[in-house]
This record gives sequence, C-alpha cells and structure tokens, in this order.
Amino acid sequence: MTEAVRLLLVDDDPLVRSALVLMLGGRDDLQVVGEAGDGEEALRRVEELRPDVVLMDIRMPRLDGVAATRALHERPSPPRVIVLTTFDADDYVLGALAAGADGFLLKDTSPQDLLDAVRAVAAGEPMLSPSVTRTLLTRLRAADPGGTGPEAPDADARTAEATRRLARLTEREHDVAVAVGAGLTNAEIAAALHLSVPTVKAHVSRLFEKLEVTNRVQIAICVHDAGLT
Repeated sequence: MTEAVRLLLVDDDPLVRSALVLMLGGRDDLQVVGEAGDGEEALRRVEELRPDVVLMDIRMPRLDGVAATRALHERPSPPRVIVLTTFDADDYVLGALAAGADGFLLKDTSPQDLLDAVRAVAAGEPMLSPSVTRTLLTRLRAADPGGTGPEAPDADARTAEATRRLARLTEREHDVAVAVGAGLTNAEIAAALHLSVPTVKAHVSRLFEKLEVTNRVQIAICVHDAGLT
C-alpha cells in the first residue's frame, strides 16, 4: 500500500486550520501530521515532522508565507509547498511562486478540489490551470517580486538569461518545457507530444536540473521570459 501523504497546515487563524483538518483528515492517502500558526513555527515543525506537503498561508505574523517558503527551499529535500490566499491576484502569491512554491489555492476552494490539488502536488503534478498560469506569469513579469530593487535585471537581461538556460535542452526537452509553460499537465503533454506519462515526468525532472529551478512554475517563468509563450 502506498504511504499516505504527510501534510502540515500553516495558518495564523485557528478556525481556518480546524476547517482544513475537517476537510483533509480521515483520508486513507492523506495524513495531517501537524499545524503551525506562523512561518517561524512552520520552519520548526517541518524540521520535526518532515511533511511531504505544506499548506502555507501567505499573510502571517512574525514570518510570512513568502519568507517561510523561500527558507524551506534553501534546505535540502524541501517539502512541496502550496500557498493559501484569499486573492487570486495577490502579489504575495507571485512572490511565493518565485520563492519556490509549487502552486497556490484560494481559501474558498471546494473540499474535493483541495484534496485533488494536494494529491497532485504530492505526485509532482502541476496544479495551476493554463489560464491561471498565464495570469501569474503576466503579473510576475510586471511586478517582478523575486527581483525588485536597483539591481533587478531588466526585461532584456531576463530574456537573455532564459534563452541561455533553454539552449541547454535537447529538442524534446525544449518541447516539454514549452508545454509546461503553457500550463499543460503531464498527461496533456504526453498526448500532445506522443509520449508516455513516465517519459514526460523524466523530461520534467531533467528540466529542473538543467534550468536550475525547483518547480514547474519556474519552468514556465523561464519559457515566458524567453518569449516562447
């Protein structure tokens, strides 16, 4: 039997955490292993509990979800992170994705969609629809939350860097990267490119290494910056 996905819930509102426990608890393939009320506590609990997936609120006291996500992804073998927000165009979400989050959910997501998203992310699948991906990438290009300040690269520099990274790929890897940039799932990429799903997963794993990224959203950002989507 496959081991249950270990899940850590991070939100400064106890009522939200209780609601998430009710929605996610009691599943054979999911186990809520702990809770945290802010980003600092989340970092400690991840170290203690070793969850597979963290549901991370964005706006929290002491250490917000963006900073906590960035800190987690600086560690070896970090958990996958899904950020939680009340706004689908929240700039905090853009920052979290740039920091290494694996996707985001609105807090009013239905229980079934929440379950499906957690399972998908735990399996390494994308959880952003193509339309959401395009919206996020457009806003990220404009807001550049991961690189603001006087030393932030301009659009030409981002394009050159993205093009340099993509030049490392084989033709097939390049095709897969463009498909990821369009927000396609592994199954959709497999159908479009006449590949098996395991082969697509292997290509995506190589993209992480060759493009020096940690999740599919960052692949999409690289493809977008290169002007391919």
